[in-house]
Amino acid sequence: MKSRGFSLVELVSVLAVVASVGAVLGPSVGQMRGQMRGLSSEGNLATIGQASGMYALDNEGRIFTFTWKGGETYTNLRNGKSFVPQSDGDAASYQVRDILYRGTGRVDGATRISAPLSRLMHRRFSHLVLSDYMNGDPSSHIWADPSDGSLLGWQSNPLEFLTEDNTIPYGDGFPSDGYDLDSDWADFSIRQLWAFSSSYQVVPRAWLFDDRATYVPFEDTPHLYRRVMNDNLFSQRYFSEVVHPSGKVLMHEEFDRDHGPEAFFAYDHAQPAKLMFDGSINTMASGFSRSAVSPLTTPFFQKEYFHLQEWRQVYIPLDRFPLPLSGLFEDEELNMRYRWTAGGLRGTDYNPLLSGSR
Repeated sequence: MKSRGFSLVELVSVLAVVASVGAVLGPSVGQMRGQMRGLSSEGNLATIGQASGMYALDNEGRIFTFTWKGGETYTNLRNGKSFVPQSDGDAASYQVRDILYRGTGRVDGATRISAPLSRLMHRRFSHLVLSDYMNGDPSSHIWADPSDGSLLGWQSNPLEFLTEDNTIPYGDGFPSDGYDLDSDWADFSIRQLWAFSSSYQVVPRAWLFDDRATYVPFEDTPHLYRRVMNDNLFSQRYFSEVVHPSGKVLMHEEFDRDHGPEAFFAYDHAQPAKLMFDGSINTMASGFSRSAVSPLTTPFFQKEYFHLQEWRQVYIPLDRFPLPLSGLFEDEELNMRYRWTAGGLRGTDYNPLLSGSR
């Protein structure tokens, strides 16, 4: 007996059923995929939290940050010559170079690592100190949100910045207006570092004193800090200074990539994963945290300011970074939340009893 194939009507019916099932399951599958990525990112932060605790045990309770100091003598691994950084900021840049020299072997030739003296390394690269302590790859996936496709791509090809069709921020010049247009973003020493950056940001008070405003945020960009005092950055904060470890953020995702459109952490509805000082992970919306406070209204500046001022600013993207939710030129001022906590390490970002940390 001959087997009978599908008729055209039957085939159309089957395809219609498949399409209907796909339409029903599609959003659920996408949501499940986002949840799994979120769990992986939380796992990264949990591991980083364990490593930061081990670092503290081996370093008299200190929070990890740069340890090289201005005015001290160090050895250049490239030529064996001694040098003396003029400031703590320069010392941190040279320490980054030293870490990447050892982690990548790029000591000579056209691809050798340069000291990025035009940028404050504490802002985006403090994690390299912990990576070095862990004897790990400075471009390990542990530093990347699994949904951060750009960083994962740069990590897989750390020399991409040398190619004409690279995807590195400002790697092919400056985009149209609406982006952060600081001229130093195009520097070679900055572009080479994107493969060693992280999706997770360390809060500034982990390396700045609470009662001094050595560095404060720029009013017109969320990506840079400006110096208002001397360049003494060798602050070496301690875990013991944190009054409410379960309610205070240590590191956080710069963008919430797992709950809809990629949102900068400061949007009230954003739910970036956050590593708390007690090692727990917090995924509550940023809007439930305490308001940010301008560092210029700390007690050190009370002669000039007589009350704490809430700190808000517009999110302006870097080239290749996620756009504001309503597009370029968005003028919504966002509360910078746990980036600039009132009271610094003595303050609280989330109510420890309601934070939902785990």
